[in-house]
Amino acid sequence: EEDVEMADAAAASEGEDSEDELEVVDADQVVTKDMVEAEKKKFQLEMRSREDMDFPDEVDTPLDIAARVRFQKYRGLESFRNSPWDPYEELPLEYSRIWEFENYDQTQRAFKKQFLADAQVTGGTGTSGMYCRIILGDVPESLAAHPTNHPLILSTLYPSETKVSVMHSSIQRHDEYQEILASKAEVVVQCGFRRFPVRPVYAEAGKRYAPDKKLKYARFLHQGTTAVASWYGPIVFGPAPTIVLAGPHYAAWGSVQPAAPTRLVIKRALLTGYPFKTHKRKATVRFMFFDPDDIRWFKPVELVTKNGLRGHIEEPLGTHGYMKCRFNDYIRGDDTICLTLYKRQYPPWYPPSWGYPADYKVETLDDDAEPPRAG
Repeated sequence: EEDVEMADAAAASEGEDSEDELEVVDADQVVTKDMVEAEKKKFQLEMRSREDMDFPDEVDTPLDIAARVRFQKYRGLESFRNSPWDPYEELPLEYSRIWEFENYDQTQRAFKKQFLADAQVTGGTGTSGMYCRIILGDVPESLAAHPTNHPLILSTLYPSETKVSVMHSSIQRHDEYQEILASKAEVVVQCGFRRFPVRPVYAEAGKRYAPDKKLKYARFLHQGTTAVASWYGPIVFGPAPTIVLAGPHYAAWGSVQPAAPTRLVIKRALLTGYPFKTHKRKATVRFMFFDPDDIRWFKPVELVTKNGLRGHIEEPLGTHGYMKCRFNDYIRGDDTICLTLYKRQYPPWYPPSWGYPADYKVETLDDDAEPPRAG
């Protein structure tokens, strides 16, 4: 189900029979098993990226597991835009350890007002233009070994900017970056002067910002598209620019949006079937399901076709997944029937984003433990 993990598993399974070391034409160059697996993973991602562009959100019904089990976390919606979705419904455990603002804009204004009041002590401009001696205590070895020819940035943070929340940023791919950018893959994000690794999920960006608007999950960030990236990370107040780095490469750029754990990123799964027989508004559909119990399970969900018709499932036929359907107009034999399912998508929990070890687990914390803080 996890997009990037599926590509990793596919690449690993195909590389199990590979030799540890393979000699190439150049005797001095040796291709290791890790290099082969990396190339296979890259090829798998490229294939899935092209497939996502040609057939967006289409998912094959599995043969080895019941569809009602595979898609048990999904639901049907009458309208993606207008159907209600409770943002506090079935939240993951990680949401008990992050920060949520009652009013983001008012909190930011209050912090700025307090900062200006504190700056009045030094003449109204803070320490701007002054020579200061700064003494740092408990300095880690990595900071002590900082190169003298590289700048060292010190900045005041608002109290909430040491907390962790679900951050969002509107980003656009750089035209010169040609590699695949998949959701949940690790990248480095620089928001203002702060830089940290994240594993964001991407969603299609709307025409205007709306915190209560549902966003459709995007498995890949394709060329020429603008998206909203969401991740668990330190809170950053805007306005602040965002730069996305994939390794050493400049991959995307954008701007920070308000932290909003209740913002909905919805993943869509499109199950497709094809008419076997048609008669006026009725059709016998196959290849969408392979079990009559799955057909009965998804019977309340509305059907749509790629020619714009709407319909519903009447009953299963036989034991091989055929079903009888009725539509609101005459259906053609070359049409494609689709059943659309939705579920909420959350970013991966990634503690290195705020300076914690990668094996930091929420399950190990007590109920009264403090939320994680950005180091």
